[in-house]
Amino acid sequence: MAKFFGIDRFFQFLNTIKETGGIRASLYKLYRMDNLRPGTLVGTDKYGNKYYENPHYFYGRNRWVEYAEKYGLDYDASQVPAEWYGWLHYKTDLTPDKDPSRPHYKWMADHTENLSGTPGQFMPYSTTRPKIEPWIPPKA
Repeated sequence: MAKFFGIDRFFQFLNTIKETGGIRASLYKLYRMDNLRPGTLVGTDKYGNKYYENPHYFYGRNRWVEYAEKYGLDYDASQVPAEWYGWLHYKTDLTPDKDPSRPHYKWMADHTENLSGTPGQFMPYSTTRPKIEPWIPPKA
């Protein structure tokens, strides 16, 4: 009967708010991430990103990342390290801390996010003379 009238959805909504940390935390999370999703915390990477899973959602939408607070509203997908990218996109069902076959060599570079459009972006430098030179009017 409760399922017929949708009362179970209301209690599920209240449980989601409770899991998030209350009304204020739910509103902040809704403002920052545009959705409230209940899920189990699977792991956290060294950058502070949290990874969740909820098997009640359909395949392809049941794994997600909540970016660290330090990014604020300026987060993007390049802030997810490669090992967690594989888990998010179903390349493996093992999280990086539970996968023994994952290589860890000291020569492997640390993950960096894409810095395009920021002051830290890559700018090529050339010492060759340009083929086309701008015209500079003669001084009077």
